[in-house]
Amino acid sequence: MSQHTVAQPRTVGLTAASPSGWWRDAVIYQVYPRSFADSNGDGMGDLEGIRTRLPHLKELGVDAVWLSPFYESPQADAGYDVADYRAVAPMFGSLLDADALIRDAHALGLRIIVDVVPNHVSDQHTWFRQAVQEGPGSPLRRRFHFRPGKGEDGELPPNDWESIFGGPAWSRVTEPDGTPGEWYLHLFAPEQPDLNWEHPAVDDEFRSILRFWLDMGIDGFRVDVAHGLVKAAGLPDIGTRDQLKLLGNDAMPFFDQDGVHEIYRGWRKVVAEYGDDRVLVAEAWTPTVERTALYVRPDELHQAFNFHYLSTYWDADELRDVIDGSLDAMRPVGAPTTWVLSNHDVTRHTTRFANPPGLGTQIGTEGDVRLGLRRARAATLLMLALPGSAYLFQGEELGLPDVVSLPDEVRQDPSFHRANGQDGFRDGCRVPLPWTVGGSSYGFGSGGSWLPQPEDWGGLSVEAQTGEPGSTLEFYRMALAIRHEHSALGAGESVEWLHAPAGVLAFCRIAEDGQRFVCTANTTKDPVSLPVYGQILLASETAGIRVSESQAVLPPDSTIWWTG
Repeated sequence: MSQHTVAQPRTVGLTAASPSGWWRDAVIYQVYPRSFADSNGDGMGDLEGIRTRLPHLKELGVDAVWLSPFYESPQADAGYDVADYRAVAPMFGSLLDADALIRDAHALGLRIIVDVVPNHVSDQHTWFRQAVQEGPGSPLRRRFHFRPGKGEDGELPPNDWESIFGGPAWSRVTEPDGTPGEWYLHLFAPEQPDLNWEHPAVDDEFRSILRFWLDMGIDGFRVDVAHGLVKAAGLPDIGTRDQLKLLGNDAMPFFDQDGVHEIYRGWRKVVAEYGDDRVLVAEAWTPTVERTALYVRPDELHQAFNFHYLSTYWDADELRDVIDGSLDAMRPVGAPTTWVLSNHDVTRHTTRFANPPGLGTQIGTEGDVRLGLRRARAATLLMLALPGSAYLFQGEELGLPDVVSLPDEVRQDPSFHRANGQDGFRDGCRVPLPWTVGGSSYGFGSGGSWLPQPEDWGGLSVEAQTGEPGSTLEFYRMALAIRHEHSALGAGESVEWLHAPAGVLAFCRIAEDGQRFVCTANTTKDPVSLPVYGQILLASETAGIRVSESQAVLPPDSTIWWTG
C-alpha cells in the first residue's frame, strides 16, 4: 500500500457486536505516539511500537484508544502542523502500519479514535506553499487568512491578536519578487497557518479526509481546536494585552464563533454514512459549560472534552459545582458528560495536585510528590464513578508525574521558544513511558528517548508495578474492571448527593437492576467519619480506613467505592 492508497471500506472488526452509543460510558486512553513505545530504536515512538503494546491497554481495561497526530508533518508542533492528512510521517511508520494497528486493536476489542486538525495546516502543506509562491490575489491565498499590514509600509500586523504560543498571531511573507508582503494568521506557531473555513474548498477537503480514515476502519475523530475554525467577520481588534489570560474564560473573536456549528452538522452526516457507532469528539475551550454543550447537540458532535472539570482543583465544593454544572448542561442536549484529569497539553494531575492551586503548571514545581499521587488516585476513583465517558492520558496508570527538571536545551514545545511565550510546561507531561525496570530508556526503545527520562523512572515502570499489591497500575486495573462489572458506574446522567461533612463528596448511583453504588471522596487533610454504605469495593488509600458496624473513617485525600 503506497502512502496515498485509499483502503477499501471495511466493517469494524471488533470481537463483539457494535452497540450504538458505545462512547457514552466508555473509558478512552490517549496515546501520544512519539512517547508511547519505539519499535526501531530511533528514540521516537511509532505506530508499530503502539501495536506491540496494545495488550497492555487491553489488560488495563480501557474501551478505546485515541491517537494524537501521526500524519506527515515537519513536527514544528509535535505533529499538530500537518503537511499531508492522508500520509503517515516516516518517523511513525506508514499507512500499512496504521492499517495493522487498527486491525490488531479491533481484534482485541479496542476502538481507535484519531486526531484531525482542521483549524490550521503546516506551512509546508501544498496549499500554503503554493499560495505564497503565487503572490497577492492568488485564489489559494483565499483558503487562508492573508491580509495587508497596517502602517505606512504595511510593516504592522493586520490586528492585535496574539498567538496561543506567545507573540503576534501574524507573520509576514516575502513575496515572489523578494519584497516584504502580506501577513497571514496563525493562532498557534508561525509554521501553522490558519485555514479560512469560509472557503468551500476547505470544507470539501476535510470531508474527504474524514472519509479516507473512516474507510481505513477508524472508529472516530478527536477534533483539535474545534472551537477555532470560524473567525469573527472583519477580524476585529481585541483591545487588550492580556489575551492569553482571557482564553477559555471570555468571548474571543477567533474562538467559539457560532459559525462552527454548521461545519459540524456537515461532519455528522459524513460519519453517519458509516453507521451509528462512529464518534466525533470536540476539543472545545469555551467560557462556560453551556457553550460547550452547543457542540454536542443531537445533529453535531457526539462528545466534548470537559475542560472545566480538568481545570478544577482538589476541592470538594469546586468539584461538586462543576459536576452539577456539567451534568445539567449536557442533559438537555442528550449528550454524555466527559471527565478528564490529564492530557498532552496540561500538567499531569499527579503534579498539579502536589502543588497549591495555580502553581502546578510552572517549571520547577515538583511539589509534595507523595501527596500529589495520593490525591491523583483519589481523583481518578471519583472521576470513574461519575456518569459519562472518562479519558485517561498515557502514563497516568503508572502515577507518572510531570518531569519538571528538563534542561532548556532539550525542550521542544514551541511555546517555550517564542518571545513572551508560556513556560513550555507541556514537555514535562510528554516524557516517554517506562515499560521495564532497566535497559535502554526503561523499555521505551533500544535507542534512548527523544526527551530524557528521570533516573527513577524504572521504579514506576509497567514491569515494576505489575502484580505489585497497592501499585498505581494494579489500582487502575482493578478500578476499570469494577467499572465494567457494575452497571451503575458510568451509565446514566445524574448523581444523588448524600449528606456529608465539609470537604467530603458523597453520592449514590442506582443501576437499572436496583444495584446501589456509593462514592465517597475526602478532599481534606484530616480523617473524616461517615456512615457505612455497604461493602467496600475499592479504596484509593487503604491505610487509615477503619470500619465499624455503622461508622467508617475515611483517610485524608482518599476516595472509597461502596456497594450494597
